[in-house]
Amino acid sequence: MARQPGRGAPARSAPALSAPGRSAPARVSARGWGWQHAGRPAKAIHDLDLEIAPGERVLLLGPSGAGKSTLLHALAGVLGGEEGADEFGTLLIDGAPVAESRGRAGLMQQDPDAQVVLSRIGDDVAFGAENLSVPREEIWRRVPEALEQVGLKLPLDHSSSALSGGQKQRLGLAGMLAMRPGLLLLDEPTANLDPAGVVDVHDAVRRSLDATGATLVVVEHRVSVWLDVVDRIVVLAPARAGEPGGVLLDGAPAEVLAQAAGMLAAAGVWVPGRVPAVRPRTFSATDDAGSHLLLDAEALAVSRQAGTRRHPAVPAAVVPCVRISAGQALSVTGPNGAGKSTLALTLAGLLPAVGGRLEASPALARGAGSAPLKWRGRELISRIGYVFQEPEHQFVTGTVRDELLFAPRLLGRGEASADGLLERLRLGHVADANPFTLSGGEKRRLSVATVLAAGPQVLVLDEPTFGQDANTWAELASLLTELLDAGTAVVSVTHDSAFTQVLGGARLVLGSPVDPPVEVRDNHVRMTLPAAEPGAEPGAAPKPVAEPVSQTGVRR
Repeated sequence: MARQPGRGAPARSAPALSAPGRSAPARVSARGWGWQHAGRPAKAIHDLDLEIAPGERVLLLGPSGAGKSTLLHALAGVLGGEEGADEFGTLLIDGAPVAESRGRAGLMQQDPDAQVVLSRIGDDVAFGAENLSVPREEIWRRVPEALEQVGLKLPLDHSSSALSGGQKQRLGLAGMLAMRPGLLLLDEPTANLDPAGVVDVHDAVRRSLDATGATLVVVEHRVSVWLDVVDRIVVLAPARAGEPGGVLLDGAPAEVLAQAAGMLAAAGVWVPGRVPAVRPRTFSATDDAGSHLLLDAEALAVSRQAGTRRHPAVPAAVVPCVRISAGQALSVTGPNGAGKSTLALTLAGLLPAVGGRLEASPALARGAGSAPLKWRGRELISRIGYVFQEPEHQFVTGTVRDELLFAPRLLGRGEASADGLLERLRLGHVADANPFTLSGGEKRRLSVATVLAAGPQVLVLDEPTFGQDANTWAELASLLTELLDAGTAVVSVTHDSAFTQVLGGARLVLGSPVDPPVEVRDNHVRMTLPAAEPGAEPGAAPKPVAEPVSQTGVRR
């Protein structure tokens, strides 16, 4: 499957093989291959010489911006339509140019929304196999099997637009597995998943490879996830002008890690057992959870559905009480689909609550009123900044520098801080590039920087460490600890336990009804949401669960 870019609705390409059964594993060959995006002064990847034998399983590593995603997109055949871009050398699948090999590769992209095609999940999974002319009866045998493999246990007519980012990630993988391509290309496949989801996707990929013998190329910053699946590690050199490109390291996983762990860590690779150093938080008066209250929520019910009086929206989550104070961190965790992103959007004033109360304190409102949802755009961005799970959703200009200057210009402020943010988040080398041509990790850092440029008092981030190598992860985490110490409140939706530990503060866990309703561990609150009461009317909200007092700002 090749997913075509544009308008967020990719197409899955026509087949090279029409047989419904097993496809032959693909061979990959690159000779002096490189790619330069339109308008970019440097190549995204260059001088690549690489051979991947049929059936090999390769973990592709390298620092953020090294060209890993570019290579995967090239192999899937979705780079050729970029006007003004330049290609160098040769890139072949089974000895033929990629453009002549459409259908041999299946690509799972970083952006979950870019993988959704149809409105019902069963149809979406079936779409790629239909394009491969797989017989109807075989398709509908594969669809539920693929959904089961990735742990997406929902009815086939469930709305794909109602899925969380992590669930969309599983849906994209299910669609690819149902196609049974000869080459599986996975770009950060577990980045938006909860821990159980990581296991589901890992196991689903391994079962599929064992059954089909397909060739695998997977990009993942965290090496440990795929060590028991891959038989080879390839590390790409940083894509910098004037420096050698191509392959930096290539070999068996144990050998590469044993011989070059230090070099890999310095290059930003997440080496097992190593966590990069982060600027520690300092403690001041702002660590008192009762001081400088900014946002206060009681019995807050959240949903992306508007609902009506006759048919009220079913809450994705109901939170008994959340207090967000200056200088405090709150990490929102829990399984995919538990309502984490919906809660974050509501706290940020971007979605209306369907029940309960959310109020801004006078210290945050500063005369704008107590309801963030009613604030004008300029009032909102200078008070509460929101970093979307999909970075592209907040890009509005044609260059990285203009993106950073957009908020200061809107607010009538100076532009001096832009260059500092560019360098701090390692984006100076792409200042004049189109934001949509950046790597996934670069897009994430830019999305954070654009929000910080407005100087909000509350920062809400949805999966902030997605796509980051170890070095850029440490830079981002260090920057956030500085903001916390300066009095900014930071709310993070995240599955990254190391990131949660570094920021400290409170942890709010939205969970499944089968979990214990309340736990307190090491001064962290664990809250789960029960199902609606037996016999309750359709659409009735779950009953809120009270939570214990915490010194970190979440209280009974």
